[in-house]
Parts: sequence; structure tokens; C-alpha cells
Amino acid sequence: MTRALLAIETSCDETAAAVVDADFGVRSSIVASQVELHAGFGGVVPELASRAHIETITPIVARALEEAGVAGPDLEAVAVTSGPGLVGALLVGIATAKALGLGWGIPVVGVNHLEGHLASVYLADRDVRFPQTALLVSGGHCMLTRATEPGHYELLGETVDDSIGEAYDKVARFLGLGYPGGPVLDRLAGAGGEDRLGFPRPMLSDGYTFSFSGLKTAVVNYVRSNPAFEVEEVAASFVAACMDVLIAKLRRALEEFGDPALAIVGGVAASPVLRERAQALAEEYGTRLLIPPQKMATDNAAMIGVAAWHKLAVFGPSAPSFGPEPDLRLQFS
Repeated sequence: MTRALLAIETSCDETAAAVVDADFGVRSSIVASQVELHAGFGGVVPELASRAHIETITPIVARALEEAGVAGPDLEAVAVTSGPGLVGALLVGIATAKALGLGWGIPVVGVNHLEGHLASVYLADRDVRFPQTALLVSGGHCMLTRATEPGHYELLGETVDDSIGEAYDKVARFLGLGYPGGPVLDRLAGAGGEDRLGFPRPMLSDGYTFSFSGLKTAVVNYVRSNPAFEVEEVAASFVAACMDVLIAKLRRALEEFGDPALAIVGGVAASPVLRERAQALAEEYGTRLLIPPQKMATDNAAMIGVAAWHKLAVFGPSAPSFGPEPDLRLQFS
């Protein structure tokens, strides 16, 4: 029988469990979203998220095991997100993983959520090449890295203020479009067509550093000054500005390093606009685009399972005393 592990992800507002084989085959992947719970608040409420994880984690794990057709003691390990994320939410996942590992007599390994996203490209394509230019864009993160091999990263640049996902959510909330903002803005951008408003492209020519706070402010100022604004037009111009910044940074990296692979990961990688423009860029430079399936771009446990196999092979299980690290960062070599 193929070796397999159980992976658990509870870093923010998705309760997720998956069974992942040693060759990265996904036997099951279950995600319970809390979007409806937090939608009325315009963002994630940490205490509500933690309570929802407590209520949901046991049935989600049970369903993942059932769909995979495995029993806990037959697994090789339990993997769980140890950070970054909301401390209370992380605690629920870690406590569950430790209890299961103890009860089943198998090791537990804590996984960096960001490494999980970077490993998510294996869920679409096993032909993952190195070195690779890797853009991680989500609700909490916006960074451009180079991976010389699995687990070895070089930071090229990151945001000095808002992540791009955060900017999407703030603009959507200001426009009264609800939460989460990304899918709504992308859909409206498609309806709005061309970039007619010419919002600024912050730090477009400044190396690999990102900034989205000024762009968000420009949108707010425009809407306040133009009460008869068209929401589709605003969405199209905002999304175009965001994408221009991302693509400009990626183009700069491809020209400087010429890596054979370009990875786009994180929740914003689910954006059809970004996927289309990234594919065109990869074809232009003759590089291989690595991007997870759309449903695996957002938080899930399968990506944690893939990253866990590498960590187990290199470092072994985590110490029994490991705990949540809400501010955990990537380790750069």
C-alpha cells in the first residue's frame, strides 16, 4: 500500500483535512469554509474562526479519512499548519493533530503555511523545475521569491504595507461588494472591460518591492469624488493596476534570472485574470508556468500534506513541544 499521511489546515477561516500519498497523490481533500460566518463583518473575526474550527475539525477529519479509505493507525504521520495565522485557529489544528498522533502512535509534523502554498504547484504538475521564480499572493502575503530547490528560498521582495488580497478585500468592502472581495472584483472587472481610470501602479519600477495601500486610497478618493461612478469600471481599472504591478515584477525577475520555471501560488492565484496574464508571460519568456488548480490555490490541507513529505524527509517529525507560531516566516537561505 502507498504510504500516506493526514494533513490538517486551520490557519485562518477554512477548516481543512486531506490524505496525501508520498508521491503527492491526493486521496481526499475536504475544506469547510467560514465565508458566510464572517461575511457580515467584512473580514475574519478571530474568535469566531477559532470556535468554528473547534466545532468542525472532528467531522472534517473523519470525512477525509473515510473518503481516502484509510484508518488512522495505518498512516505514516499527521501534518498540521503551525503558522503563520491566527493563534487561536492554529491551536485548534495543532491540538487535534497531536491528539490524533498520540492516539494512533504516529509522528506529527508542523508545516509552515507559506511553504504549503509554495508546494501547492505539485498538485497540478509533478514536473516542478528548479530554480524557479515564485510569487506568493494571498490575503495576508505578497512576496516574490526564488526557490533553488525544495525548501531553499531567496527573498526578492515583499509588500511594505497591504498584501494584494487585503487590498482587494478593502476595496470590495468600500464598494459594498461583500467578503471575500477577490472573486467579485475579478468578475466585475471582466464586465467592466478596459482600464479607463488609470489608477496608479505603486512602486512599479522599484525593484521587487510591492505596495498596494496607495492604490487602494486612489480608488477610495475617486469614488468619493465621483458619486455617479460605475462599479464595473472601477473594478476593471483597479484589477488592471494590481495585475500590471505583479506582471512587471515577474517580468523583471525573469529577465534578471531567466529561471526555467515560474510559480504563482496563494489565494490570489485563483484569479482568472492573473492566471491568463501569467500564462502569456511564461510563453513570452519560454518558461514553465507552475500554478495549482484553481480550487487548490486557496487554503487547503492537501498543500500542507505535500510540504510535509519534504519536511519529514529532510528534518523528520517535529518536537512534541512545538506550538503555534502566528508570525512564522519563510526561512531564507
